Amino acid sequence: MDTFETVSEQPEAKRLLRAALNDALAHAYLFHGPAGIGKRALATAFAAELLGDRERVARGTHPDLYVLEPLGDQIRIDAIRELRHDLHMRPFEADRRVYLIFGAHAMNEEAADALLKDLEEPPSYSVIVLVADELGSLPETIRSRCQPIPFRRLSEKTVRAAIQAQAPELPPDEATAIARVAAGRLDRAALLLDDAAAKRRLERLRLARDVYLAPDFDPAAAAELVVAGSRARAKQAREAAEAGLQGLELTDRETEQRLRRAARGAEREELLAALEELAAWYRDVVAFSAGAETAVHCDHAGELREDASVQRLAAAEHAAELAREAWRNFEEFNLNAPLALEALFVLLRRAFAGARVAA
Repeated sequence: MDTFETVSEQPEAKRLLRAALNDALAHAYLFHGPAGIGKRALATAFAAELLGDRERVARGTHPDLYVLEPLGDQIRIDAIRELRHDLHMRPFEADRRVYLIFGAHAMNEEAADALLKDLEEPPSYSVIVLVADELGSLPETIRSRCQPIPFRRLSEKTVRAAIQAQAPELPPDEATAIARVAAGRLDRAALLLDDAAAKRRLERLRLARDVYLAPDFDPAAAAELVVAGSRARAKQAREAAEAGLQGLELTDRETEQRLRRAARGAEREELLAALEELAAWYRDVVAFSAGAETAVHCDHAGELREDASVQRLAAAEHAAELAREAWRNFEEFNLNAPLALEALFVLLRRAFAGARVAA
């Protein structure tokens, strides 16, 4: 079986990598696209093709494979210096050495500057693969010296098939809704199948409705509920990371940095997912108010039909944009989550105030 076919979809990325293997290799590649869509798996498969040993590459034990991941929230210059030292060692077994830098978007400025020197004049036997969830934090000097390999969000069909394989007992409308909420990401779909995550999702949808249905809606309490959910997710991620680090030879400092990074990343991801789901719910209200019969939250179609009205259409459209704007702000800035979310819920409440009076 073609190693690349173990990764779902991504035809453009696979085409470019097959062309590289068949024709001429570049010295550096930049895999970029959202998290949870196969970048890591395809980077590992590419390394396996380059080194000719799938099993040891998969285990991370091939002597000509070097894997670098962030410690804490960043990749710092010391880690890049260690990589650069290794980079000038000739291959042990294979014809080349492969360097996989996961979370490349987490390189700080000093680390990026240090790596740039070897991207400009790399050893002939080296192939460097940077894997990034976003391009904005990477300097243009780094991007321009790598061949870009773009990754796209997966289709709803692919995500739904993965959900059905993992949870065959799930009702079809719920599987479809989770696939749509996951927005093309297998990692998010897998998370939504977790009982605790499913409960948090239901709480978010209740809050989305309470904004326009509950007379005594409290923005501060709503914000705290979302924050509590993100903290619960952070705790869950830290415990999972702790289990995964068992047996690794790491210092106490390295262990703690990895655990913190896992927790902070999960907390941020949960907050962003909550905002995405709020926006999606209000877009569904818009769709049903305009006469549509399908939605992202197809497993809650009955509630959406109850909530839909001509009076709420404009308010729901504005609310969806408010949630999307909050998502963009959380994505770009380091915000105080309780305060920012409370402000959002105040604005959402105001957006529907006129519609409540009209109703």
